[in-house]
Amino acid sequence: MSEKLNNERVAEILEEIGDMLEILGESVFKVNAYRRAAENIRGLGRDLESMVQDGTIFTIDGIGKAIGEKITELVTTGRLEYYEKISQEVPHSLLEMLKIPDMGPKRVKAVWKALGVQTIEELEEAARSGKLAGLPGFGPKISAKILAGIEERKRASSVDRIPLIEVWPLAEMVKEGLSDLPGIRIEVGGSFRRRKDTVGDLDFLVSADDPEAAVEKFCSLPIVEKVLLKGSKKASVLLRGSLQGDLRVIEPSRWGTALQYFTGSKEHNVQLRELALKKGFSLSEYSFKAVEGSEEILCAEEEDVYRFLGLPWILPELREGRKAIEEALKGTLPDVVDVEDLKGDSHVHTFWSDGMSSIEDMVLSAHRKGLSWIAITDHSATLAVAGGLDADRLKAQMKEIDDINQNQSKVRVLKGVEAEILADGTIDVPEDLMGELDVIIGAIHLSMRQTEEEITKRYLKAIRHPRVHIIAHPTGRLMGQRQGMNANWEVVFEEAARTGTILEINANPYRLDLPDYLAALAKEKGCLFSIGSDAHRPSHMEFLDFGVSVARRAWLGKERVVNCWKLDHLLEWLKDKPNRL
Repeated sequence: MSEKLNNERVAEILEEIGDMLEILGESVFKVNAYRRAAENIRGLGRDLESMVQDGTIFTIDGIGKAIGEKITELVTTGRLEYYEKISQEVPHSLLEMLKIPDMGPKRVKAVWKALGVQTIEELEEAARSGKLAGLPGFGPKISAKILAGIEERKRASSVDRIPLIEVWPLAEMVKEGLSDLPGIRIEVGGSFRRRKDTVGDLDFLVSADDPEAAVEKFCSLPIVEKVLLKGSKKASVLLRGSLQGDLRVIEPSRWGTALQYFTGSKEHNVQLRELALKKGFSLSEYSFKAVEGSEEILCAEEEDVYRFLGLPWILPELREGRKAIEEALKGTLPDVVDVEDLKGDSHVHTFWSDGMSSIEDMVLSAHRKGLSWIAITDHSATLAVAGGLDADRLKAQMKEIDDINQNQSKVRVLKGVEAEILADGTIDVPEDLMGELDVIIGAIHLSMRQTEEEITKRYLKAIRHPRVHIIAHPTGRLMGQRQGMNANWEVVFEEAARTGTILEINANPYRLDLPDYLAALAKEKGCLFSIGSDAHRPSHMEFLDFGVSVARRAWLGKERVVNCWKLDHLLEWLKDKPNRL
């Protein structure tokens, strides 16, 4: 550290010293002295350098001889020996952990000393593996909160990441553009293959008869804006929208290890390498190789990699942290939900409100998708901007649904509504119509800036309503546009579990709400889920695939997802809600 420091940077350094001292267990008085000095410096109307020069530095409230001398050293030399010394005792990465909610200095010290955790990535791994919950003063609830805080931090810092849906067409264009190469095999790895809600770049793995021809064609695709690097077997380009795309040409005999490696995640790969070392082999993207000797084992398929390590193949969506491998070793990997398990779509709009198609068109789309039922859930009256239905129009729509069900039997159409949960928690549907509807989805679109306490109370009132069956897109986030609402999710999920109120995983790719980490917490609380496309036109029913990926990343089995139930059983569950209150 050797630089000219302004007031803000000096204040930051003093705060960091206070944090490090607290992690080390120093007295609260010493810790607070540094924090108070930092606060007072931020409120100064003068530059610190001039105050050091004229000796008025010691007149600042809360700055005594010891701290004043340190500030003088900082301002005059650009460095502070005491700061450098204490930084050697406390890894700077521990200070980043303090920015995670529920991670105060005592907890940071606990995970550092007990588990050797020094980074947010290691903290996340400890939370996902269950090690964090086993520490005194933590437990499952605190561990879940910390994990949620880490996920929130990731989203807040992911300004360079792009929603999966926006990246999807680019990946498909590249695959289509390379599809006519002789002997071509292509897969997209990384967070794209793990179906994360946002993607930072695209990793294309290719096997082809002529590697150089594959690289050449990749670099000359119409959607390539700029070639960054070009070799005989790999290339990096900027795709349309300045998204980086990396191509690697893989020998067919090494395809399995390469696909596994470039799919990730980092934590998953680290544990696989640890398992390999226990067997006397190193593992890279190229092969297994004997630690002692030159023996090399190639894997032509990804399943071969896992089989060699004594593991079943692990779905890409499950490859976050260490949990999947630990469960695989025990033989307890979950049988997670698949698209083919879905029997219906619980959230569909039509031109009765803000949809673009008729009920008949949505029925045909559902039939093509292989579904046996859909719920028509247009908006309620308060959401006038979306063409919400008043009582008369809702009755007319229910009559139309009855006629459609009488005239065709391919897809059963349920009568529903996406009812606004008003600011005071009441439901925007006339009481006398509630009993005539098959399903009522409660949703918040208005007054979203209420406090966490107000949003929590609002949800709890809706969940306790005997006719509200599903809570739609609970956080209300829109990726790239709106962060979403805060609520006491533990309390909300516990009440949803108690009442059997279903939580939606909204499959619209700009929502994906509940997010996977909250869906996982809700699962631990015993909640049920629906996957709704929120379709506003027939093609939107394909969004169900994205919702399934969220459910898989949350480790949900089909028994927890009501779209997978037999329809008669689901309808009985919905009707029986008053008896569960």
